[in-house]
Amino acid sequence: MLRYLYADEIACFPRLTDSMFRDRAKQFSERLGWDVTVNDQGFERDEYDDLNPLYVIWERPDGTHGGSMRFLPTTGRAMVNEHFLHLTSGVSIQSPLIWECTRFCLAPDLTPRVESRQVSAALALGAGELMQAYHLSHYVGVFDPRMQRIYRLMGLQPEVIGAAGEGRDEIGVGLWSMDETMFAPTLKQVGVSREISRNWLRYSRGIGTNNDMCDAASA
Repeated sequence: MLRYLYADEIACFPRLTDSMFRDRAKQFSERLGWDVTVNDQGFERDEYDDLNPLYVIWERPDGTHGGSMRFLPTTGRAMVNEHFLHLTSGVSIQSPLIWECTRFCLAPDLTPRVESRQVSAALALGAGELMQAYHLSHYVGVFDPRMQRIYRLMGLQPEVIGAAGEGRDEIGVGLWSMDETMFAPTLKQVGVSREISRNWLRYSRGIGTNNDMCDAASA
């Protein structure tokens, strides 16, 4: 199932949270070789995880992380505006209708052809539900050629607004939107109905206080 959790809520789900940050370390540090920080617990975290972002997380039946993305409104601090302005000719992207999406991560033990595609589709589904629920127009994100292939599999091609480098070293910044026509094929890949998809969001964001959420997580 999909969970939609703010950073100040994820402590209520320690198994899910710990496996997410460890999977991020395996993907970004070990496999991709990014210059990221991994702490003594084996977690990959950065300064943007301290800004109370909203995480969309695919939770597997055993309670561990299957895949995730991180969202922050561009009206506050955002990676694209603080580290990648050279890709947008120095123009900051700031709008209440645009959120930044970062740290797309899949658990390393997913089977490539089946589980990876299902989880990728589930994360795309979650992004679409958020877009509708919060009345957003676009997401903005920075990507490399590897991520472009994943976006094609998800059926979500970005509108590229800036890029630099060549080949495997190319990096770009783009805008994504998701209209109603995208839901049917994405739901089919995930294997759920729209009602179930909407209920995942209602359940995560409609419980109430953090204490209520912790109580629900331990029930």
